Amino acid sequence: MTFSLLAAATSAASKAAAPANPLDDLNFWWNSSAAWVNGHWLQIGIAVGAGLTIYFLLSLLRSFALKRAQAAPGHFSLTDIVGRVIHKTRSTVLAIVAIRLVAGYANPPAIILATIQFVFTIAVVFQIAIWAREIVIGLIQRRAAEGHNETLNNAMGIIRLLISVALFAIAAIVILDNMGVNVTGLVAGLGIGGIAIGLAAQGIFSDLFASLSIIFDRPFRVGQAIKYDNSAGTVERIGLKSTHIRSVNGELLVISNTNLLSKEITNYAHLHRRRIQFAIGVVYQTTPAMLRALPALLEEQVKTAGQDFIRASFTGFGASSLDFELIFDVHDEDYDKVTAARTEIGIRVFEAMTAAGYDFAYPTQTTFTAAPDGTMIMPYAESLALEAGSGGAARSS
Repeated sequence: MTFSLLAAATSAASKAAAPANPLDDLNFWWNSSAAWVNGHWLQIGIAVGAGLTIYFLLSLLRSFALKRAQAAPGHFSLTDIVGRVIHKTRSTVLAIVAIRLVAGYANPPAIILATIQFVFTIAVVFQIAIWAREIVIGLIQRRAAEGHNETLNNAMGIIRLLISVALFAIAAIVILDNMGVNVTGLVAGLGIGGIAIGLAAQGIFSDLFASLSIIFDRPFRVGQAIKYDNSAGTVERIGLKSTHIRSVNGELLVISNTNLLSKEITNYAHLHRRRIQFAIGVVYQTTPAMLRALPALLEEQVKTAGQDFIRASFTGFGASSLDFELIFDVHDEDYDKVTAARTEIGIRVFEAMTAAGYDFAYPTQTTFTAAPDGTMIMPYAESLALEAGSGGAARSS
């Protein structure tokens, strides 16, 4: 531990001389430093020169890398993030690094070497925390820029604060641990405090993290049509706490982000193809030959319209029709084009079946009525019955 080494060095030096009063103590340290300078002036001079050279090279490297990063095109690109990290590299840290690299060559007293090591640790830990903050925030902003997300841009202030507090708290714990301080109790206290804060603001943080989940996972975006539970509509706004959806009937639905993610969401914008199904019924008087030819006729109409035919088949005997099923796919994300293709194929099928002599079935029902004496009254004119009877007699004769 650096702090322990510093204390040990101080204790050893104190025991070696044991001055009687503070003035003697100051004189002792002055004389010790003077003796070190006089005895190692050459090494000290070489170390100073080497340190200045290292500092100059590090500064030159930082300037060169920063210019290259800033010259690269694109905002919030990976190169831009690297440039921001380099820009946050402090000159003081470069100087401390240079001093630490050459300090051992000058053979300084233990107290001075321990002090340099202690300052070096503090500077490097905080510099790493600053780098980490810039990288994390840069990646978040890059994600926001890709989706042009206004919500995330508005939340960047809160996100920056939370990230900064977390990273610098970790940096402080690392430094205290390096100084020899027992940080177990501190870490436990911070954990308990974090749990208490989390429980107190559970609803707020739940919706906030749900909002970030929507932003980064992107199950839907603003302007896309989705179905949530039993509601459907177009996403108008994704907020930090709730999402606004304009229903197909015009109502504005405001749904909390937590509840929104707890249900199944159907995103119609990601449909690269839409399956259309037609149920077609023909009359029972249709001949078997015409029934066998009908699937090929339906397939021809779909392919002529330029869509992807799946199948056409007989499905069953209905109450008043022989039922067929036509299924085809429309490969387009625009729902208006899908409806246009569905309309076009429907009209083509109707024209082709009508021209081929098919009759479409519709629900029919025949009612028989009984007279008071129980005689059945036919649901058609008696003249037709007589004609039918005479015709039958003629055919019998």
